Amino acid sequence: MFNVAHIHPMLVHFPIVLIAFGFLAEFVYLFYKKEACLPKVGFFFLTIGTLAAFVTVLSGFLFTQEMAGVAGQVRETHERFAIVTFLFAFIAWCLRVYILKKKKEMPKLNILALVFYGLATLAVFVTGFFGGNLVYNYMMPL
Repeated sequence: MFNVAHIHPMLVHFPIVLIAFGFLAEFVYLFYKKEACLPKVGFFFLTIGTLAAFVTVLSGFLFTQEMAGVAGQVRETHERFAIVTFLFAFIAWCLRVYILKKKKEMPKLNILALVFYGLATLAVFVTGFFGGNLVYNYMMPL
């Protein structure tokens, strides 16, 4: 039987993969500029990853249960990092859209966007760590 509590666990992997691989594509482009498709791939993954992060955060708020004690603290930390992940990804996306709209080279903004993209990548890993900790240490039966 399907339960709405299953929605969040089904979605969590999308922002992790999309944001991480998008950042990897952009990072590799810094050193291997011959592949002009890498920034486009990175931007595409950033766009879809930001949307996935938003939907995943929303599903966490709407469809997961409240917790008390240490599990509640871990859940709060997980939530905070999920929000930070979305915000960093959204800022990186806004910067990239601004650069694309201006249609000119803006190296400093490109670097700033890449920094926020990298921060989003780190934040999504930390979010996943606390989410996994929550599931395996507090929700799974021994």
